[in-house]
Amino acid sequence: MKIKMRYEDAYQTLEVETKEIEKWLNISIIEEESQEDYEKRIQEVIEERFNRPDYNSWHKHDRHTGNAYMKCKDGTVEVNTEEAIMFRAADKSAFYSSINSVHNQIEYEEYCEILRSLLKPEIADIVIAIALDDMSVGEYAELIGDDSNNVSHRYRRAIKKLKKV
Repeated sequence: MKIKMRYEDAYQTLEVETKEIEKWLNISIIEEESQEDYEKRIQEVIEERFNRPDYNSWHKHDRHTGNAYMKCKDGTVEVNTEEAIMFRAADKSAFYSSINSVHNQIEYEEYCEILRSLLKPEIADIVIAIALDDMSVGEYAELIGDDSNNVSHRYRRAIKKLKKV
């Protein structure tokens, strides 16, 4: 079967097998439908989904960059000169939050590994909870069921040992 696909400003004819195009477009043959009607229906779906005029593709890409043209009711054309919304953001870190969270998780795991290699396991847990996880000494002592004075003392000794290293 031959289909017409728009590429830039011209159409190109592609030859595709019917079974492949059915899967690609998620279309099935209706039993009473002739082959010509079926090919016509496939081409209509391709026109609707993929062969839109270049303006639609350009507008979809460019509508938030400040270059979009707006047509008023009286027929005049205005150019949107505002900057894109994402460029006006005060804190651009929101656009990179997923990357930053992965980077922070990798750093956290490296620090935990270093602490566990230098300290005893239970002391390393205290340092990780208090220094890295921002728990207070009292909260951690309550969590493990120990006196906060003992936990504080172990924590200070661990910090002193880490400073030597």
